[in-house]
Amino acid sequence: MTDLLEHAVNRLRMLPFDQQNEMARLLMRLLDAEAEPVSFSAAERAAIAKSKAAAARGEFASDEEVRAVWAGHGL
Repeated sequence: MTDLLEHAVNRLRMLPFDQQNEMARLLMRLLDAEAEPVSFSAAERAAIAKSKAAAARGEFASDEEVRAVWAGHGL
């Protein structure tokens, strides 16, 4: 294992279990060349549409809000 990959795995170990599982699923999708496209639920599609509409209006999170979200994930 490379040092970089080992560093990434160590950081993943610090995440809560549900986030570790989500990251593992993402990694498995990236590694699977035959993976099917991701399907979004109706709620996820609605959230994406809401986010796109806010972006079109120029409504973005402040730097402070972004830092707070990252900090909430230990980053």
